[in-house]
Amino acid sequence: MNKPINKTHAWKKLASHYRWHKNDEMKDLFAKDKTRSSKYTINLGNLYLDYSKNKINEKTIRYLLDLTKEVKLKEKIEAMFSGAKINQTENRSVLHVALRNRSNTPIYVDGQDIMPDINGVLNKIKKFTEAVRFGDFRGATGKKLTNIVNIGIGGSDLGPFMATAALKEYWAKDMKCYFISNIDGSACEDVFAEVDPETTLFVVVSKTFTTIETLTNAHTCRKWLVDALGEPAVAKHFVAVSTNAEEVSKFGINTDNMFEFWNFVGGRYSMWSAVGLSIALMIGMDNFEKMLDGAHEMDMHFKNTDFEHNIPVILALLGVWYNNFFGYREQGIIPYDQDLRFLPKYLQQLDMESNGKSVDLNNNFIKYETGPILFGGAGTDVQHSFFQLLHQGTKIVPLDLIVPAISHNEIGEHHEILIANALAQGEALMRGKTVKEAAEELTKAGKSKEEVNRLKKYKSFAGNRPTNTIIIRKVDPYMLGMLVAMYEHKVFVQGIIWNINSFDQMGVELGKQMALSILPELQGHAHIEHDSSTGNLIAIIKKIRK
Repeated sequence: MNKPINKTHAWKKLASHYRWHKNDEMKDLFAKDKTRSSKYTINLGNLYLDYSKNKINEKTIRYLLDLTKEVKLKEKIEAMFSGAKINQTENRSVLHVALRNRSNTPIYVDGQDIMPDINGVLNKIKKFTEAVRFGDFRGATGKKLTNIVNIGIGGSDLGPFMATAALKEYWAKDMKCYFISNIDGSACEDVFAEVDPETTLFVVVSKTFTTIETLTNAHTCRKWLVDALGEPAVAKHFVAVSTNAEEVSKFGINTDNMFEFWNFVGGRYSMWSAVGLSIALMIGMDNFEKMLDGAHEMDMHFKNTDFEHNIPVILALLGVWYNNFFGYREQGIIPYDQDLRFLPKYLQQLDMESNGKSVDLNNNFIKYETGPILFGGAGTDVQHSFFQLLHQGTKIVPLDLIVPAISHNEIGEHHEILIANALAQGEALMRGKTVKEAAEELTKAGKSKEEVNRLKKYKSFAGNRPTNTIIIRKVDPYMLGMLVAMYEHKVFVQGIIWNINSFDQMGVELGKQMALSILPELQGHAHIEHDSSTGNLIAIIKKIRK
């Protein structure tokens, strides 16, 4: 049984250290140490993490590293990579790392090496994607399938959606990709308006093939296809990513076109598996494998590098430092790249579904903060939405600024302006602007003394707001793999420190269960007692719908 983290010796040292250093100014730390930037920069190939703009010193890092010893982080990492059943509540191994195990070293679950099965599915994906892309697997009327529609929800949607958008520069030139996840019928209709049934391939992603949102959308798409091309067309226009061959067959999908994945892969970690079929279809298997290669390089870095120079570990420790000691409950992810605009949405699920927990592994309710609220968006767009709060608001939000050094579209000065904005935000959030500096600036601009006194506080910035800057060479499959794996391991480390299971998601169940009881009432088939508010809302909606 693990001791509560807030009762450990390392935690108490950090609490004392925080009290002494919570008011340290980062700009003073830079002034005192000209080597600070190089001291707090780590790289792995063409991925660089500069974490010097944080409220830390050498003792902070030392005490945070002591925390990893108290929670036996090294042993927990080894346990995950070895196939131990670290998902305790569901008694499962956690082996998304096996899906991109490019060195192909044996990994055992219940005494069986799982790598042959994983390689078998990858080979099956390769054959199928090549058949579709080269026109050997065609639709019912003989036309090439050029519209890929992924039907899933949660991890069966967010990962493929994010990755295909991020890697749009690598799409087959004659193919397009669409995603249906929301149960709102508009999600289906929007896609139907864009695609031709003769050239459309639907990829239905559901492990059990019973997920109500996914199967409702899949049946709507099936009807649309059958109305246009007839019942036999289903086998030529639908494939499944699932483990339930019986239900897949009942739907009309040829089980030869069913792609398997496993219980040791959680939904939000599944885009590396057959769940990534739509990614492979769009970018080609060679590029999909490069994405796996990049993730594997980050896996090996995480597993084998000392924690002081370990990128995911450092990111995780900084997050704990702010979340649990400074009380900064939010985390911002700001990619300065249009193609990465959906990365924050993807990471929301990865982080908040993994570590949004209030019961520890000792089966006790937790009395300290766990996972942060994560949000973000693409720079420079978000500079004109929520950055006002980040610079001058009363809440302090640590940020990750993700900056590709090279753009796929180097048009004029666009990318240099984009990079300048990214670097300026980090510097401005750290340096700020004092009231005195604001007054001097206003005076130089020719403002009267009265105007200076009136405006100087409004024009001041507190500064001392932390950022990590993550430089990558370019958004390509390899680098995307590294980047996503980096965040996966960061989330894992924080879960270990908070002594929670990062790999179940029981919090999504209650609302779904209650929806199933409300549905018959909306349809007029049943009546169940609810609280007065819910009962009244059901009545209002039924009245309007009549």
